Amino acid sequence: MKRFLILSAIVAALAVQAETKTLFDEDFSKVPPGDLPGSFMVLDGQFTVKEDAGNRFVELPGSPLDSFGLLFGTNEADGVQVSARILATKSGRKFPTFAAGLNGVGGYKVRVSPAKGVLELVHGDEVKASVPFKWTSGEWTTLRLSVTRQGDGVRISAKAWQGPAEPADWSLTAEESAKLPAGKAGVWGLPFSGTPIRFDDLKVSTAG
Repeated sequence: MKRFLILSAIVAALAVQAETKTLFDEDFSKVPPGDLPGSFMVLDGQFTVKEDAGNRFVELPGSPLDSFGLLFGTNEADGVQVSARILATKSGRKFPTFAAGLNGVGGYKVRVSPAKGVLELVHGDEVKASVPFKWTSGEWTTLRLSVTRQGDGVRISAKAWQGPAEPADWSLTAEESAKLPAGKAGVWGLPFSGTPIRFDDLKVSTAG
């Protein structure tokens, strides 16, 4: 009986491991301050690795005011999820905007828009869905986006939160009747507040 219980525990553990597989994981703890590693593709913007209080991260400067992004991970069409922690601050009545995405530049993004007080699911330039989101300036925000196969199409799911507790349910969902093209994961920052935006704990894994 004991042997059976041990075997069952091993099988269960292997099943959990099979549910998700890490494809890309970077917390920058071993990356020296300065230029980004070669595993990143900078689309635009002066992204650099910096350190504050012993923590290393990627920082986008507060100027110029435009939309900037970088890509990472492998080219995937579906069955994957991306997560990232992002720190931004407001300045008076000026607010930043930031996002994480899948399927390359033209794919889906989960975007925090503090000026509107919403969390948005965006495809290209089109907002597919949005929900109210209470954002606190100067606190790390975790974004998670998943693209999974559903019949001949895909289902896109997104959530965001501040603090240690991840919401159990997805905040936003959308469906596409056709599969999305393969592409890398990415993060984006729009420093409309004129203050830097920080990115950390960038991870891509299978969706399980």
